[in-house]
Amino acid sequence: MKDIIHALKYERRRTISPRLGALMRERGADLLRDASVVVPVPLHPRREYQRGFNQAEDLARELGVPVAPLLKRVVFTQSQIELPKDQRQENVKDAFVFRPAADGSIPSIVVVIDDVSTTGATLEACARVLKSAGVNQVRALTAARVVTERR
Repeated sequence: MKDIIHALKYERRRTISPRLGALMRERGADLLRDASVVVPVPLHPRREYQRGFNQAEDLARELGVPVAPLLKRVVFTQSQIELPKDQRQENVKDAFVFRPAADGSIPSIVVVIDDVSTTGATLEACARVLKSAGVNQVRALTAARVVTERR
């Protein structure tokens, strides 16, 4: 899975998104079932320009639930993968703001979508912003999760 995610993000192999998204839709069916919208974790505009696309948005489009860009990344953060676990929450603190829908409505149940979760810091930061804006329930669905062995 590590190689698949790497190919999607860094080798711009966007053709991976439909199959990976279908797997997420299948495995995350319970999370998606009564969701109002899915919200991809946004990249900072500079990073999205560098990469050429947002992999979380590509995956979100494959889930069969309306996609709503309710979050905006306003801080150009260091890549989470480059940081030790204890610095990741601080890195994404205040990095996101709420972007209201065009009609001003607040969805009841939102599923935040990302490609990978390592410590959950990014997902938590997004959930905090959405809950502060009035979303009743925030769930998260990722294509992969990093699992570390206990020593």
